[in-house]
Amino acid sequence: MEHPSHDEPPHCVIPLHKPSIKEFIFFFASGILVSIPFAAFFESAFPNTALFALLLIVVGAPFIEEIAKVFPLFYRHGETERSIVTLGLLIGLGFGIAEFFQYIVIVGTPPIARIPGIIFHASSTTITAYGIAKKRPLPYYLTAVFLHFANNFLAVTGALLSALTALLVLIVTFLLAWRYWHRAKKDLIVT
Repeated sequence: MEHPSHDEPPHCVIPLHKPSIKEFIFFFASGILVSIPFAAFFESAFPNTALFALLLIVVGAPFIEEIAKVFPLFYRHGETERSIVTLGLLIGLGFGIAEFFQYIVIVGTPPIARIPGIIFHASSTTITAYGIAKKRPLPYYLTAVFLHFANNFLAVTGALLSALTALLVLIVTFLLAWRYWHRAKKDLIVT
């Protein structure tokens, strides 16, 4: 048996881990069971006035919701970049679907109006997850926050031009997520 040289730094081998279908379901569910309550808790800290409700929707929610959605990813090790990004997509999808039902049941929003929100949340979480996989979460998180801010601002203003611009924001968010998902390596382990 050879002994390692004292000149070499110690190292650890982390085995490649590919999430199972149960883990995919778990992360989808965590978007509903972890991220939604996390966001609701911090969003409830805003005073209940019209001005603060507007500030919460436009400014607070993007920061709070984007961190709430990726929170479960910070405890994953041994995943490939692609699996981290895929798990992020699933968390965002779960979050978007839960928010879809909240808006329909509680607010009375027409279902067709909330479908873009599902796509948006899955895509924006994919963007931040890519940053986590690349060990540079802050710029990707801030990109997702900016896109979320733009999306919410345009939703609040409600004019026809805003709706067309909101569609453009949704398309940009989706295309960035698509690009990052494809750029995430299938064989590079995130430690």
